[in-house]
Amino acid sequence: MDMKRTVLLAAAAAFAISAAPAGAAEVVIGLSMVKSGVLKTVGEATETAVDIAVEEINAKGGIGGKTIKLIKFDTGTDPKQAAVSVQKFAQDDKALAIIGPFSSGETAVTLPIGERLGILEMPTSASTPGLTKGYTYVYRLVSDEGKQFTRLIKTLEKKNIPHAKAEIMYASDERVSNLSGTQFYPAILKANNVAFGDPIGFPLKAFDVAPQVTQALERKPDVIALAATPDGAGKVIKELRRQGFKGRVIGSQIFADPNSVELFGRDADGMLIVAGFWWDRNDATRAFTKKYHDENMKRGLTSKKIPHHSDAQPYDIVYLLKAAMEKANVTGDPSKLAAERTAIRDALKDIRFTGVTGENTCFNSNHDASLPGFVIEIKDLKWNLFDSWPADPCQ
Repeated sequence: MDMKRTVLLAAAAAFAISAAPAGAAEVVIGLSMVKSGVLKTVGEATETAVDIAVEEINAKGGIGGKTIKLIKFDTGTDPKQAAVSVQKFAQDDKALAIIGPFSSGETAVTLPIGERLGILEMPTSASTPGLTKGYTYVYRLVSDEGKQFTRLIKTLEKKNIPHAKAEIMYASDERVSNLSGTQFYPAILKANNVAFGDPIGFPLKAFDVAPQVTQALERKPDVIALAATPDGAGKVIKELRRQGFKGRVIGSQIFADPNSVELFGRDADGMLIVAGFWWDRNDATRAFTKKYHDENMKRGLTSKKIPHHSDAQPYDIVYLLKAAMEKANVTGDPSKLAAERTAIRDALKDIRFTGVTGENTCFNSNHDASLPGFVIEIKDLKWNLFDSWPADPCQ
């Protein structure tokens, strides 16, 4: 009887296997993230945002009925490790697409690799203007620094805030900060008839930025245009106030982190920054913010209470990939891997996407998204919406 029962069970199992639907039961997506290294503070909650989206999608049936399998890689903010992650996802894990890398420095290194291997990359916070130009296997749900900073200068004009004279201070050892301080800020200030002196650099790990601040204040500026990650920006803001600066500190997305308000303290009152995400914009942004907050509290990331745009963007990227994969009729079948990777890329060309980052989002010829901008004033240790700019029209 035992032998007969074993034979019957084996036959039933064989039938179940042969009757199962063809193709994979899951779709594999890689996540290149920073949970260590110089950008850990601003980037570590990217994982939270992506995990929330994956859990939501899988709970509602996945992508075309297939579960998302998310494979993660911590680059440590190291471009060399980011390069390793792309090769691993593409060759070892057989991923269909990659969420990430996080920074512009990492992305600049990985894009040629992704192009050669034929796998889509969707950077989560890489905002250097022109970064995607010339590449086909990249789409960027990120607003570039130049566009957003231009919006901020236009807000100064619109609100009659004194800004005839500016000084530029920037973190010299961080890629986007350096490019913003030496290239984008000067070009945009010049285009808007704002006078400024030679940009003043400082290292992020500088213990004392008093000499650089003194140099900037010698020319009696109306505004200080600051380009730095939150930790570096905080030191400069405190020193500016200590030396008596009463004007506005302004900056683009680099340090537009709502969770940095406590780091800046009261010295940040009156500061104007431009961000790619406003958490209180509608029901969807508020619902995402609550989930983000609650999940970070569970994970011990107690400083991560409100999403940064670099959290909202990767959350939306998961949903954008879902839309593209379903449009491309992706199966996850390993024998179709190369073709399906390309089909996902091609599906994004004419897609229109609505998420927490914006409505009816489209992509330009360089595969950059058209997204709104939000000018934030820091006052009384809170973010306050000061002005907003709609996304550019789809072409």
